[in-house]
Amino acid sequence: MQCIRRQPKRSVSEENILREQSRRVAELNGTRLGLKDDKDLKFLLKGSQLLKVKSGSWRKERFYKLQEDCKTIWQESKKMLRSPESQIFSIEDIRDVRSGHKTEGMEKYAKDVPEYRCFSIVFKDQRKNLDLIASSEDDANHWISGLGKIIAHSNSMNQKQKLQHWIHTCLRKADKNKDNKMSLKELKNFLKEVNIEVDDYHAKKIFQHCDKSKTEALEDDEIEEFYKILTERKEIDKIFQKYSDAEGFMSCQNLVRFLYETQQEEDAVVAAPALIQKYEPNERAKRGNAMTKDGFLMYLLSDDGNIFNSSHRKVYQDMTQPLSHYLVSSSHNTYLMEDQLTGPSSTEAYIRALTKGCRCVELDCWDGPNSEPVIYHGYTLTSKILFSDVIKAIKNYAFKTSPYPVIISLENHCSVDQQKVMAQHMTTILQDMLLVAPVDGNKSQFPSPEQLKGKILVKGKKLSRQEDPTGTNGNNNLEAEDVSDEDEAAEIEDESVKTEIQQKGKSDTLKLAKELSDTVIYCKSVHFDGFEDPSHPRAFYEMSSFTESKALKLAQESGTSFVHHNIRHLSRIYPAGWRTDSSNYNPIDMWNVGCQIVALNFQTAGTEMDVYQGRFQDNGFSGYVLKPEFLRDEQTKFNPKSITEGTWGTKKKLLLKIISGQQLPKVNKSKNSIVDPKVTVEIHGIQQDNNKKQTKVIENNGFNPTWDEEFTFDIEIPALALVRFVVEDFDMSTKNDFIGQYTLPFTSLKQGYRHIHLLTKNGDPYSSSTLFVYIDIQDCD
Repeated sequence: MQCIRRQPKRSVSEENILREQSRRVAELNGTRLGLKDDKDLKFLLKGSQLLKVKSGSWRKERFYKLQEDCKTIWQESKKMLRSPESQIFSIEDIRDVRSGHKTEGMEKYAKDVPEYRCFSIVFKDQRKNLDLIASSEDDANHWISGLGKIIAHSNSMNQKQKLQHWIHTCLRKADKNKDNKMSLKELKNFLKEVNIEVDDYHAKKIFQHCDKSKTEALEDDEIEEFYKILTERKEIDKIFQKYSDAEGFMSCQNLVRFLYETQQEEDAVVAAPALIQKYEPNERAKRGNAMTKDGFLMYLLSDDGNIFNSSHRKVYQDMTQPLSHYLVSSSHNTYLMEDQLTGPSSTEAYIRALTKGCRCVELDCWDGPNSEPVIYHGYTLTSKILFSDVIKAIKNYAFKTSPYPVIISLENHCSVDQQKVMAQHMTTILQDMLLVAPVDGNKSQFPSPEQLKGKILVKGKKLSRQEDPTGTNGNNNLEAEDVSDEDEAAEIEDESVKTEIQQKGKSDTLKLAKELSDTVIYCKSVHFDGFEDPSHPRAFYEMSSFTESKALKLAQESGTSFVHHNIRHLSRIYPAGWRTDSSNYNPIDMWNVGCQIVALNFQTAGTEMDVYQGRFQDNGFSGYVLKPEFLRDEQTKFNPKSITEGTWGTKKKLLLKIISGQQLPKVNKSKNSIVDPKVTVEIHGIQQDNNKKQTKVIENNGFNPTWDEEFTFDIEIPALALVRFVVEDFDMSTKNDFIGQYTLPFTSLKQGYRHIHLLTKNGDPYSSSTLFVYIDIQDCD
């Protein structure tokens, strides 16, 4: 039987001292965030009772409080045996704080409560939303405003401030008796907390070096000394020394030399003084137009020292070309939160996809009760949501991340009456956003993303004898007629689905209502019956959908024809029916032949989604990326499966050095678990360019591992290549655990010494986990 050792009871004076220390720590952290004496922050630190809403019958009062670190929230729980860690969540895990009834939970279960008392915390990962009701409008405002400020101020902290905040939080955590001192035992616990294993001899050596007062405990300046030793970056000191003088200053002239020679910055003369003013913390150095080691480190950790070209964070490509000339960020079965057979459908899935830059969302529409169409994965047990609720969500979030057009891809299985309801909902809810007529009378080719800014297009079936989308011919009096039914749900490779289809008796045609047909302007769905005969060209607005296997077969057997098809027409690719677990296919092969709408399951993390988000972080995260010239040229002979001489761009040699890592997160939350990191560098592009190389494993050090390993890659077609950096925790007996990754287009790489800011498996940034690398790109002879 395990004995539980009780903590000795503290006296009133001890409690008061601890309370005062806690208040001071909270005040210091508030100041670090730039929120000194902020009323909302003070309210959150004090905490308050809130009603937690889970269902129509579950609404219970719980106490919520911001911890003294100003980065975690403690929530009261009535569950037995719940671990202390499970009662805490981090501010960094919050994606959004929404006021009012802005989530499905609030919409369903809190309509009886005034909106001004309601708010929801939406998390970055797959965690359920936290729906809360405050006792008053003031309390709700304190929480909404306070959390919003903390998130905004945390995001605006530089890397050095984030590191300092994190380390001081870990120090506080390791100080078990809260005496603001650190014993040798507490120092060892702290090192494990920050993901580094140090043997007793080295831990004691560090401790004795810092313990100047010889009191067997570190405090104040001694703890700061320990912090400096811990955060020393010898690899950066070495670079700095090469360009600095004996006094430890890098002159503006030497900074220009470093930027030009090493970082390959063409505007080095203009950039250097600006970087000194922006990142140098020492006023004396700043006045002397010079940089100290601290300023140099801050520059390298900043956006200007990032591996991703910061000028690509805004829209920089030509956005006036026809829509078919762009890759479009697209989601498959957008309504699903999990798998394809039994998982929940949710409007939240649309919000998440749209805020991740998605520009083409899918709606599978079926007849619902009370004459209201519903969305779900037909023939399966996935839950159902109202078509009207999805259209409202699209309206509210379509243009929050990008101003460029959103395409609603309709898979319509509804009766004529409910199709009319669908058309009515889109018209009345979307209003001016819905494109209902050709832009500027354009009847020969697609308008551009620039012309379609702020517009929502509908992709779907069109009545064949009705007026065509560009208004050039046809009979406009037709009310409804049969059109072919392209039923993707029927392709699912699952026995229960096949049985359901057999019982219902599936028809190959569907009666289409004129009202719904009228909403389709530029994206008319047609069955693909081969690449067009030049003597009988197909209308530009006709587009086809292909399963991944069909598209791959076309790409392999008729690559150049597929490229030509995709210059003038849109192509949509979707996952194979056997992917009932919502896994994804490789989008690269589809992009390489110019397919635009390559739809993936956004809810499923993995290499494919990393590559996808890597491609679309380019061009300002707008959801539209201009295809290379050789995928847009009517005379092109490009075929990714058979590369011949052509104007595909200069071949490149990528020389890459993986130098070190910083503050890699723990994979296993156990105190004694330390990661053994290794880095893999992958090239994703045409077949000849696909490659991967990996570093050695560094044992027991996730805090500051050093590799110093060099790799070389030959890149045949740079415009189609992406580079992915993956960090894993090596395990001899089981599959390696994922730690973090970062993927970017080859053409967005910056040269020289750069930091890579790692992302979680869901694509969200870690606060201070980085890799430090050296990049050199050369033309191949």
